[in-house]
Formats: sequence, C-alpha cells, structure tokens
Amino acid sequence: MTLDPVHVDGIAQLAGQVGEDVDDTDHGDIADRAWAEFLDPLYDGEDVVLEPLDAVQRHMVPVEDIALTDTAFPTQHGLDAGTINPTTFKNGLVLDVSQAAMAAVPSDVELHRGRTIVMTVHTNDPSVDVHDDWRGGDRGYARRRVLHAPRVDRYEQTVVHALALYLAESEHAIEQAGVVDDLLVLDGPIYPTGLLKWSERDPELRRLLTEEEQPRDVVANYLELVEIFAEREVPLVGFVKNSASKAITRTLRSKLGAPWVNDDAFFRRVLERLDDDGDPKTDHLTFTNWFRSRVGTDGMLCDGSLSVDHERALDAEAYEVTFFVVYDPRDDLIYRVEAPYAFTREADLRADLTTHLLSEVAGERGPPLPVGKADELARIDRQGKKTLRRRIEREFDTTEQGTYNDKRWNAVEEFL
Repeated sequence: MTLDPVHVDGIAQLAGQVGEDVDDTDHGDIADRAWAEFLDPLYDGEDVVLEPLDAVQRHMVPVEDIALTDTAFPTQHGLDAGTINPTTFKNGLVLDVSQAAMAAVPSDVELHRGRTIVMTVHTNDPSVDVHDDWRGGDRGYARRRVLHAPRVDRYEQTVVHALALYLAESEHAIEQAGVVDDLLVLDGPIYPTGLLKWSERDPELRRLLTEEEQPRDVVANYLELVEIFAEREVPLVGFVKNSASKAITRTLRSKLGAPWVNDDAFFRRVLERLDDDGDPKTDHLTFTNWFRSRVGTDGMLCDGSLSVDHERALDAEAYEVTFFVVYDPRDDLIYRVEAPYAFTREADLRADLTTHLLSEVAGERGPPLPVGKADELARIDRQGKKTLRRRIEREFDTTEQGTYNDKRWNAVEEFL
C-alpha cells in the first residue's frame, strides 16, 4: 500500500520544519574558506595528512574540447571484479564468489576471456578442510581458488566479500600485467579500501587485518602491483565512482564546523559553478589539482600502522596515495582519480594522466571506456547470481538460509 496524499503532505510539512533550520546558502562560503585556508597543507593535530603536489587550484575545461583531445596513451586497459554477494547456507557455510576480468581498448577478445575466480568460505566447523590451491579452467583462460576465511564470531559476510573481491582483483591484475603497454585503470581505488577500513570498524575486524595471514597477503598483492608497474614504467591509476570517504571532511570539521556528510559533498561545493539563476553550468568539467594523501586509510600503508609481510622494492613515498577530483555537472557527479606517488611525482606524467582521464570522462560521460568494458565483463547479473547459488546448493546438498525479506521481495519481483 502506498502512502495516502494526506500523509505525503504531512511528511512534506515535517521536512519543511527541518528545512527552516537548515540553510545551505553559506555552505559554499565555508567550502571556499576550507579550500583556500586549510588544504595547503591539511593538518590533523601536528601531522600533515593532505598536501598539494602543486598549488591548491581549481581548474575547468570545455567538455567538447577535452573530449576530442589526443592523449598520451594510445592503448588502455581496465580491470574490475564482481561478486554474487555474501550468501549464508543452512549448513553453516557463508561464502562469496568473485570474478575479475581485464578489458582492453582497442579490444582484445583473448584477453577479455580471461578470468580469475575466487570463492571465499567461512565456517565454524573445524572439521571442514578447504583445499585452496590455484587451479586452471576454461582451457587455460581461467584461474580458480577456494579461500578459507579466518574464523570470526560476526561480520562473516563482510569478511568473505572483501577477501573474495580484492584477492580476485589483485591476482588478475598481477597475472595480466604484462599485456598492459600504456595505462591500467582499476575500477575503484588503487588499494583495497574495503579491507583497510576494517581497522576503523570494529576490534574483531581490526584484529583480522593485523594478525591474520589472508587479508595481509591481499594487501601485499597491491603493493606488488605498484612495484610491477613502476618497474615497467607503465602508469597505474584507480577511478573511484562512488567514494564514501569522510576522512577529509572529518578533519576539516574540527577546524571550521564542516557541514558536509562526506568528502564528495565537500568537493562538489568546491567545484560546482552556478549561473545567475542558481542553476549549474554544464559546459565545462571542473577539477582540482593533485593531492598527496595520508588521511584516513590512505596513510595506512606508509605510516607503519599496518604491518605487511612484503619486502618493498620502492622508496616509501612511491606507494603513497595521490589523487585529484573531477566534477561532471552534466550528471552532478564527483569522481576521484587515484595513482601511487611513484607515477605522479613527475609533473609531465601527472599532466598526461590528468588530460587523459578528463578526456575519458567528457567523452564517455562517466567512467573511462576500459573501466566500463571491464565492468561489463566482470559483472555477475541477477540471473547469474541466482543460477550460481542454486548450483552451489546442490554441491553442498543444502539450501540458502532464507529470511522473510526474501519472501517479500521475491513476491514483488514476480509481480513486476
């Protein structure tokens, strides 16, 4: 049953009462002040956690012009991983399955067929023995592995999801690194943020991250990936479409009462351009300078807070996260482009990367083309997820553990 019009009106009145006390007309002024006064550099206590690689500046480029600009990367590759989402079965097993794929521009059908598939399994039954060696499949185009997740009393779904996703992604990137000649773009951040955030969520997850071998091995894969591409002198970047980071905003809040819910909201205020009627101008992309970041999880791999069993081949600064932010007013969306400092410390390469990513956003009206193609290859659609779960049920001789929500939403889907 939908809400009656009288209830809709009543809720709107409640919203109006709240709106009377919320005036965002000064948020732009606060954003301008934060931008001008606090980011060069940004301090957290006595520590510098964010600093510009050049001056703190806002830039803009005409959408049509930058979309047609020739760039320094004649070939590009994108990489993504998709999952079926964590699933709990009646026999006590909790698992997730992830597949990673790489796409090429121009297309490479042989490469597109390749997959790295990881099934991560959690069980509290000590008698279950998981054989987790890598195995081949699909005539050599696929690598498959079962990973036995460390035992936890809660957050089982969080653990199996993150380990499956990031192990598949990092292993596939390392396995296919040799085919990338000019540029690799990961769909998402350059490091496994979902794993690193365990340190902020709960003591049990923090213990897993610092004491258990599996998550630390996954993190080590990403360090190795940076080293491989730095040695080959091929840039590696990450294109973040939906950043939930609040690290910069949280630090700013202690200084000037930052009102934004997250970092994307702050950068949107910094980069949006309005006409005389208050409507957004949509003819230009706007973007920031590059920043070097140690704020939040960005600093974990360089400040010693996370020990990883990996002998590093580069200087400590080379692994640091750098980024710039792009605002596309056509869809009112913020994108964050990341790269290890190993590649952005050189001004010319930094400029080439900036031009290329802006050209892709302008031309594709969203993520770069290789990222979009990799997303299509790696995505497991709803029917695929359902089929996989049914096959796994037969292998386990059990069924998925259901909830009332399953009954309710299945009925809705059947009605539609």
